[in-house]
Amino acid sequence: MIPLGTGELSAAQVARLAVRPVGRRLGLDEATAGRIDASVELRDRLVASGEPLYGVTTGFGDRNIGQIAADRAAALQHNLVRYHLVGSGPEAADDVVRATMLVRANCLARGYSGVRREVIGLLLDCLAEDILPIVPERGSVGASGDLVPLCYLASLLIGEGEARHRGERVTARQALAAAGLRPLVLQPKEALALINGTSFMSGFAVLAAAEARRLAEVAEVCTALTVEVLLGNRDHYHPVIHRQKPHPGQVRSAAAIRRLLEGSLLARDHAQVLRANGAAGSDGYRRLEHPIQDRYSVRCAPHVVGVLHDTLDWVDPWLDTEVNSTNDNPLFDADSGRVHNGGNFYGGHVGLAMDALRVAVASVGDLLDRQLACVVDEKFSNGLPAGLVRPAEQGGPEAGLHHGFKGAQIACSALVAEALSQGMPTTAFSRSTEAHNQDKVSMATIGARATRSVTRLVFEAAAIQLAALCQAADLRGAERLGPGTAAAHRLVRTHLAFMTEDRRLDTELASLAEALRTGALAPAAAADDEPAPRIEETTHV
Repeated sequence: MIPLGTGELSAAQVARLAVRPVGRRLGLDEATAGRIDASVELRDRLVASGEPLYGVTTGFGDRNIGQIAADRAAALQHNLVRYHLVGSGPEAADDVVRATMLVRANCLARGYSGVRREVIGLLLDCLAEDILPIVPERGSVGASGDLVPLCYLASLLIGEGEARHRGERVTARQALAAAGLRPLVLQPKEALALINGTSFMSGFAVLAAAEARRLAEVAEVCTALTVEVLLGNRDHYHPVIHRQKPHPGQVRSAAAIRRLLEGSLLARDHAQVLRANGAAGSDGYRRLEHPIQDRYSVRCAPHVVGVLHDTLDWVDPWLDTEVNSTNDNPLFDADSGRVHNGGNFYGGHVGLAMDALRVAVASVGDLLDRQLACVVDEKFSNGLPAGLVRPAEQGGPEAGLHHGFKGAQIACSALVAEALSQGMPTTAFSRSTEAHNQDKVSMATIGARATRSVTRLVFEAAAIQLAALCQAADLRGAERLGPGTAAAHRLVRTHLAFMTEDRRLDTELASLAEALRTGALAPAAAADDEPAPRIEETTHV
């Protein structure tokens, strides 16, 4: 069992658990259950005392100046859920919803929110049975929490609205009944605790961060293959260079690319570059056959991918803190017997983390697009054919008919342009909302959604680049690849065949992009002892 509410759940663990139904792997230990019970007991005692409690016996937001009778507090909670069901836009993906539910359960389980074990238990039962609310993505400003999207989660728990039960769309009440579960009758504070938090933005954020980690590895494989098919200079990744500017991510990325190039018969070191250019003549000027150094998109790749690594190294701890926080309001401290009003629902850390991560991911996408441009253009590819399609016999019936990866490179540029266009920081667009009560908001949910969208765009671009690089590798002779890149070549060839003539590539590229996004390349790139297969006999260039 994975215990919740203990502060030990990592963002990366949430991302892994969200990918598929988690079953009955989550629960509460005895100490956690005791804290939860104590906060509920304090809540009930304060309600009975007649003390005005925000959102419990008062109205919400700017309506907190009106107090209601204690016997009407439960009805207030159900109305809170209903009047926030105003979301719009695409439905959140199942993995986002699972992550949201898991994070919300973990936050409430800390024992400061004044919710019963039964509320957390029903959340966990729904996760175990794969009962997921239908949640529109749009409607949160990321302060006062994710009120609108989380209301769809709360609506499920009271048996209202729609849900997906093991992939089938049904009413919430049908889904609960099919699993032998009963809807909740919410008690004071419980709806507010469910919706007044950062769990929806965190659901997007933890998944975006996990995918960005995989994207960094993909970018390093792409860079190594680019070096090989361009007959490039592996010395650009020499440790002496990167020790002189030792940003950890840069050093790490250079080492990964260098490791991938070990054993390659295509990449050259500096001495090989010199030999390729031959001895200097007696003339005062000569044109070198091989450049001394490669273009920035190749030479500076560790400096670009390294920024993504280093960004993730501070984003991940911020997300770890967020998913283990108590982020609703008010909070009940059973130790002191006091209620505290604050603003832990504010998503500022998630928002800034996602703004920075989105820019770093889009920059890696731009790097990959520039590398691809060098490979498909015969003016820069050091002897590869235009479009990476083997030229037909001059004057033959196929001459001039095939353009290979020309269209794919255009599509890659479009994907990257769209990713780059989303680089504006959403945290800069705070709006005063809700009668100037929520007068400074984080916009973190919009930023988190955009960041995950950008990671997916860049994975699609990376699939195009990898397909082109493996085409180029076959033209050079795939048996000359290093073991690490040869493993990547084998993976690509399970999704996309060598292009002998023009054909549609969209479905093959989509399959490859999904494989990259879900981490298929990581174990493939680690293989080091299996030779690359020959797709067909080729004339090496």
